[in-house]
Amino acid sequence: MFTDNRSRKIILVSHCLLNQNSISDGTADFPSQFREIIALLMANQVGIIQLPCPELFCLGLDRQDKRGAQRDLLQENTRIRKLLLQKKPTALLRKKAQEAVAQIREYKKHGFSIVGLLGINRSPSCGIETTSLDGKEQLGMGVFVQLIADELQAKGLELKMTGVKTSRVEESLEKVRQLLHDRG
Repeated sequence: MFTDNRSRKIILVSHCLLNQNSISDGTADFPSQFREIIALLMANQVGIIQLPCPELFCLGLDRQDKRGAQRDLLQENTRIRKLLLQKKPTALLRKKAQEAVAQIREYKKHGFSIVGLLGINRSPSCGIETTSLDGKEQLGMGVFVQLIADELQAKGLELKMTGVKTSRVEESLEKVRQLLHDRG
């Protein structure tokens, strides 16, 4: 089964790596996508699963406040994080996390290599090594990524995760190269 031309390599990526139009006002570093990372994944023949944008999905494009871009970035991210931690958004995101892990399980069941999950550091939802909390960038995961990590643990699965920053292109590319190299 699956003896055709597919690479059998998959990576999960935060939505905004492929669609900068989805992120909160005032934070886009690119017109459309983080092209350098997408090009690197394509050059390595890695299939891309685009995760849903948790903030857009739960809070809308304006993140429930049209003046969000007027605030300090970390203060705004903290506000967004608090909204995502409310009961209804958390329940919605937990379901999305379960769906993402179900995809991982299905690919693994058929022998595909899951390279990892690529998130956005400092993000209140998709941070991997850092997130926004209490008006600061702090160590820890974003709300959505933490729910994915919890679901992976509940299912007994491990997945490499790394976070990038769109404002740090070369550093981000090196982190993706390392993730691709370390995939085992």
